[in-house]
Amino acid sequence: MIETIRPQEIERRSFEIIGEMLQGHPLAPEHEAVIKRVIHTTADFDYADNLVFSAGAVEKGVAALRSGCDIVTDTQMARAGINKTALARLGGQVHCFMSDPDVAQEAQARGVTRAVVSMERAAALGRPCIFAIGNAPTALLTLYTLVEAGQIEPALIIGVPVGFVNVVESKERILTLPTPHIVARGRKGGSNVAAAICNALLYQITR
Repeated sequence: MIETIRPQEIERRSFEIIGEMLQGHPLAPEHEAVIKRVIHTTADFDYADNLVFSAGAVEKGVAALRSGCDIVTDTQMARAGINKTALARLGGQVHCFMSDPDVAQEAQARGVTRAVVSMERAAALGRPCIFAIGNAPTALLTLYTLVEAGQIEPALIIGVPVGFVNVVESKERILTLPTPHIVARGRKGGSNVAAAICNALLYQITR
């Protein structure tokens, strides 16, 4: 049966349906808002099991946003999906260096991906950042190397690239770090998932 529902009620009703469908699948209270928003974005209930949270990851991510940290993404799609108005109210902004001409030139000259150079650029920002990676496993691998070398201390790593080459392996490396992280284990993920997680954290402060 087709429901007649006002536009402003669609999201509320969607979350009601998600809650109903998750009955019998208890979620940790601190993770619930993130998991439900990812499911709302993807209509994929596998994320109730696939999302892995380090201890206190949500709390630490919210605290970082509340203190005005920035967000770094690996795609313009993720950047577009993050609620930049909400982030700006907290004093932060979103960065994506992937389309910068000088990043492309340097990557070509060095024989590396733009994701590698982009993460190095982000490390040079000199301010607290959440990294939301939804596409490029090389971005996660570079973050891992930078963290291990002590060159960067992310406030949170959201590791949700989608695909087949180095995707699982890059996520598993992030899971070994002491850095706060939220990772979609396995091959699933995407820029929309990265943005959804960022928004789920933002909405705990701004709504």
